[in-house]
Amino acid sequence: MRPFAYSRPRDAAAAVAEVSADPEACYLAGGTNLVDHLRLGITRPGLLVDLRDLLDDGVEEMPGGGLRIGAATPNSDLAAHPLVRRRHPMLSAALLSGASGQLRNAASTGGNLLQRTRCAYFRDTAAPCNKREPGTGCSALEGHGRHNAVLGASRHCVAVHPSDMAVALTALDARVRVLGPGGERVVPLPGLHRLPGDEPHRDTVLEHGDLITAVELPDPPRGRRSAYRKVRDRASYAFALVSVAAALEVADGRVRGVRLALGGLAHAPWRARRAEEALTGAPATADAFREAARAELADARTGPENAFKPALAVATVTAVLRDLAARGDR
Repeated sequence: MRPFAYSRPRDAAAAVAEVSADPEACYLAGGTNLVDHLRLGITRPGLLVDLRDLLDDGVEEMPGGGLRIGAATPNSDLAAHPLVRRRHPMLSAALLSGASGQLRNAASTGGNLLQRTRCAYFRDTAAPCNKREPGTGCSALEGHGRHNAVLGASRHCVAVHPSDMAVALTALDARVRVLGPGGERVVPLPGLHRLPGDEPHRDTVLEHGDLITAVELPDPPRGRRSAYRKVRDRASYAFALVSVAAALEVADGRVRGVRLALGGLAHAPWRARRAEEALTGAPATADAFREAARAELADARTGPENAFKPALAVATVTAVLRDLAARGDR
């Protein structure tokens, strides 16, 4: 392991100034992703700036409605919070489907959004990887491809985003508050995470030194039901082959409103805009849900090992929306 310096600034602004001034510096929050990368030699910072005592770690109601989630809030606390469970059960379910209880206790909300891919070639320093070392190539293109992206990928990277929480937040129209060298700004979801294009090493639109301080959630419309479903190779501690975050409003047998995001299919949480547009005003039936999902997956590009993903995604979207529609007003 490369020796590195360690700093505990007095506040968030000081942390931003310190990291912005040093291109080899990075933030440390829960460490559940970063520490792994330090051990593997994927990340070799010259300075770690500790955030654990600098950021808010709670959930509170905002004056104009909605919830504000401090970036340091542990995933376990967020999943269990009464306001989150009551207003956004999709988010609670997504958090509980990811990792182990021990990891959820340590992982922070801000860090969860920024976790990097679990692609085996990214984590293997002996394998070429454009995300780890730009310009070296993408080993996953010709290697093991079961988990590879089928939407929005490029010849430079076919890795998928690993976060369950980020998929739910994308469906919930969350907003991320970011503090940078130039002050504070708001980044919407979707909009934080990037597709790979020809810069797969850039996971988000954030610049060096930018710090997530909070996540904000609008109140859900009255009558909206939501759910999160994750399909994976084993029942626990596995990343999604396909995941679906869905929120649905039905009136007089027709879809009045729908929010849909997909995980396990792309370099970023995938907001299913095409399916949402097709479903708005359509009958709330399994046939309509299936056709909308097929339209969303029409541009999927697969390889021999992940050719099952589009059909699996269509079936999962259909099942989740059908179950939500069947709940009625309960």
